Amino acid sequence: MQDFILEENKRLKEKFLWRNICSLEKSLCHEIFLNGKKYINFSSNDYLGYAHHPEVIKKAKEALTRYGSGGRSSRLISGTIELHNRLELKLAQFKKTEKCLVFPTGFMANLGVISSLLGQGDAILMDRLNHASLIDAAHLAGCRIFIYDHSNVLSLEKVLERTKSYKKRLVVTDSLFSMDGDLAPLKEIVELCKKNKVWLMLDDAHATGILGKNGIGAAEHFGLLGEIEIVMGTLSKALGSQGGFVCGSKDLISFLVNRARAFIYTTALAPAACAAALQSLCLVEKEEWRRKRVLKLSFDFQKELEKRFSDSGNFRKQMSQIVPFIVGSAEKSLKLANALKEKGIFAPAIRPPTVPKNESRLRFSITSEHKEGDLKKLADCLEENLKQ
Repeated sequence: MQDFILEENKRLKEKFLWRNICSLEKSLCHEIFLNGKKYINFSSNDYLGYAHHPEVIKKAKEALTRYGSGGRSSRLISGTIELHNRLELKLAQFKKTEKCLVFPTGFMANLGVISSLLGQGDAILMDRLNHASLIDAAHLAGCRIFIYDHSNVLSLEKVLERTKSYKKRLVVTDSLFSMDGDLAPLKEIVELCKKNKVWLMLDDAHATGILGKNGIGAAEHFGLLGEIEIVMGTLSKALGSQGGFVCGSKDLISFLVNRARAFIYTTALAPAACAAALQSLCLVEKEEWRRKRVLKLSFDFQKELEKRFSDSGNFRKQMSQIVPFIVGSAEKSLKLANALKEKGIFAPAIRPPTVPKNESRLRFSITSEHKEGDLKKLADCLEENLKQ
């Protein structure tokens, strides 16, 4: 085993795929402090700045004082407190579904749903660029995995035709793809699922709080509220807390309470995280200006990149807060990330296996706390380094 570990470590380093944990001394939504130096942070998923919002922190502190720091037990033993119930009710109302179930992480939510719904003799139909948690969940379930081309409705239609003989089928897609910033063609996917009488599961992690008039997510953005059987999301991105959740029918949630091992056999979400998420949901409902600002900053930044890099192939314009800048090799992406870091910009390189080979990139996450000057500095530094 030791030889395997050493050999694999060596291989990763040689291919520029080695990763290190970087420990921050202090962090805000758009700024971090590392080794005594301040950086503009373009890697945070705290899109609305709620992780440092005073009202969110106040509610988290109150929960700490009342309930203590930990979840103490699993939800089905003595871990459930009224904050869990209030949060699940609020999320179900927010997402316009019958019921909701909260998990300790988004990864566990996906594991819990897919591994309890599917098994041998069943089929899962997945977008090629789905999140790793969805892929791992499918493998854990032991079902047959069918991949359709990224956001390609014709490819999905062909896979649906090929899988008609399977006992149960589930189509699963990200709504907003985390490494590319693009949106799945949900209207067409929903139509196909209805036509084939197949359920759809939507991973709405990066769209929740951002997309739609009320920030409900991709279903609202596309006018599909109530049309999708399973909607998963996280509390750790725009909602500035921690945890994951699944929304759907009363029957689905009752089933998951009894069958989802990732829910049953783990400690409950910490009280402070519940309280923080609850307050963030209240803020999302009344602070429309934050998501409007996020998207305006992103669109303005992308216009600037389009002017400077339209012929380079580096830039992919998207309708979201996530802006990918394609570099190519893992080595080149590391060099560019390090060059930006020297200029006070923190945007780590995204490399395989997170993204396909030769599509290594910098992934810029725009938040409501960024300033126009931050984005201009980023564009200037990119142009300066790519001209060298």
